Amino acid sequence: MPWKETDAVKQRVKFLLEWEKRSDAGDGRTNFAALCREFGISRQVGYDLVARYRKTERDVSVAAERSRRPHTSPTKVALELEDFIVAARKQHPTWGPKKLRAWILHHHPQRQLPAPSTVGDILRRRGMTQGQLRKPRSKETARQPFANVTGPNATWCVDFKGHFATVDGKRCYPLTIIDAHSRFLIRCEGVLDPDGSEVMRIFDSAFQEFGLPAAIRSDNGPPFASVGAGGLTQLSVWWIQLGIQVERITPGKPQENGRQERFHRTLKAETARPPRADLRCQQRAFDAFRGEYNNDRPHEALGQKTPSTAFAHSPRCYPRSLQRFEIAPWNRRAPIDKLGRMSWDGKHVFISTALAHEDVELRYDGDEAWDVVFGALSVGVLTEGRGGLKFTPSKGRMKDRRECQ
Repeated sequence: MPWKETDAVKQRVKFLLEWEKRSDAGDGRTNFAALCREFGISRQVGYDLVARYRKTERDVSVAAERSRRPHTSPTKVALELEDFIVAARKQHPTWGPKKLRAWILHHHPQRQLPAPSTVGDILRRRGMTQGQLRKPRSKETARQPFANVTGPNATWCVDFKGHFATVDGKRCYPLTIIDAHSRFLIRCEGVLDPDGSEVMRIFDSAFQEFGLPAAIRSDNGPPFASVGAGGLTQLSVWWIQLGIQVERITPGKPQENGRQERFHRTLKAETARPPRADLRCQQRAFDAFRGEYNNDRPHEALGQKTPSTAFAHSPRCYPRSLQRFEIAPWNRRAPIDKLGRMSWDGKHVFISTALAHEDVELRYDGDEAWDVVFGALSVGVLTEGRGGLKFTPSKGRMKDRRECQ
């Protein structure tokens, strides 16, 4: 039973004085059980309190609150080990307890480290971390866009991180390319102008070094996509001609490329705070971060292994000659001129400037309608009516190449 609703120390003092009073007034035999019931405590609590009272020659100070801290702490982390963990944290100030612990075990396997939660407690106690309010999770279940990614080079993710100004006042647009399976950072390059030619140059270098992926996932902004037919740009046309499947997230759904978005938060913390003097200095920071991220920084999704251990070069070598798509004999081939127009029975129909000097395939879809296809991408629908020819562009649906056989 607990003490009654009052000051516990005063109740203990009152209990001891009452016990002493009754003991001195009687023959030394006090109804101890009745006394404990009056104060609402168990006999064991009463006996312990009286025993301590006797040992101190009846000093009522024993009624004060006692520390519950154990006399010994066999599992307490040694001060020397705490200092070692803090030193590692200073070397990597943005890493969390799990990542920091995995890094220490990799570089110092002889160390006996506590659990990640204890490492986190040490960092908080030493003032190395700040508490953050947890945001409530959305009840809506997010779609898993990478469920079919089973190995390296199955899907590469590409995006521009938000631009920022270097010290010289010029804008830096970091382009990042990540392998979805291994989280390997393939490229991280800052450019002054995020146009298609710069992105094509960077991808050309990446393809030469690592080979071709099966698919590339991006958002719907330029230079990856456009508002034209099939969302095509010169960059995406080039990818399709290399035999790469083009994947685009749903507009307004950045969580479908969540791995890239989460990486950008790390990139900003590590390389853009503060920004460097100019683009050349900023690129040196990107290169140093890329080496550490791929080869030294553990990743929780990989079981605290580094991305380089889960990545491998693609078996699809980078070809120099772009492939020409076969057209089924029962379908029509239609060349696109330099202005992006297709000729049909002596009439010109605008399709897309991104397809200039390319050939598209026309598949009869019934009801005087033709499906315009480039590679495995549906570009739009061509219809014939009383008003003449009409081309209705599509958002770009990937078609199975077996449909044209």
